[in-house]
Amino acid sequence: MKTLVVVQARTKSSRLPGKVLLPVLGRTLLELQLERILAATEPFEVVVATTTDPSDRVIFDAARRAGVDCRAGHPTDLLDRHFEVARELRADAVVKIPSDCPLIDPDVIDRVIGRFRRAEVFDFVSNLHPATYPDGIDVEIMSFAALETAFVEATRSFEREHTTPFIWERPERFRIANVCWETGLDGSMTHRLTLDYPEDYELVLAVYTRLGTSPGRVFRLSDILSLLAREPAIANLNARYRGVNWYRHHLDELVHVERTETRFLEDAR
Repeated sequence: MKTLVVVQARTKSSRLPGKVLLPVLGRTLLELQLERILAATEPFEVVVATTTDPSDRVIFDAARRAGVDCRAGHPTDLLDRHFEVARELRADAVVKIPSDCPLIDPDVIDRVIGRFRRAEVFDFVSNLHPATYPDGIDVEIMSFAALETAFVEATRSFEREHTTPFIWERPERFRIANVCWETGLDGSMTHRLTLDYPEDYELVLAVYTRLGTSPGRVFRLSDILSLLAREPAIANLNARYRGVNWYRHHLDELVHVERTETRFLEDAR
């Protein structure tokens, strides 16, 4: 079975333009994230899926420096972009890891992919439904057949933009499993390790600066959480955005998402 990890990345972001290319320790965040993904041990190939917009040619450069293939696809339809790159590279299973997860843990990648591969009965496995890991430690894997079904049938804008809702919103059609945080805790609304606002970048920069990187040594989620516990000032850098995610815009349409799984920006003030 060929497993393909797809990291979607572009430079245009309304809240934090060029966020995946922001500098940390002399490299871009995209390069550092790809290094973390490649530290996972499950067998897979990695590709960066950017857009056909000329402004995103710089994404190719960052991917090349990380030794990772890069392909260009639809600028806004992420479902289309994932499907086309998976079809082109003949993937049997497709892993979605957003480029706004620069602190992704390779051990969590292994857990989610391992659950999917060894069970051999699932169409979709993630650690997001329900979410228990801290926000920004997001891994989803689906069969190519499930991705193709979503590509053909999904019509709502959020289904196209976010790639996987068509699948996980239909447990009656797809065989779905979830990987919970092994600690037994729920950090999805209390810890924010994703990248969407300038304050998020401040936290990510502080984490990398404190924990550093060295060849063969990729710090893990446990290291990050220990740092945040020791230095709460870092944890509080983006505290006002904890729990703020895209669900808030579609609560009237999402069937399997509760109001408690997101916060509104006005709640965070």
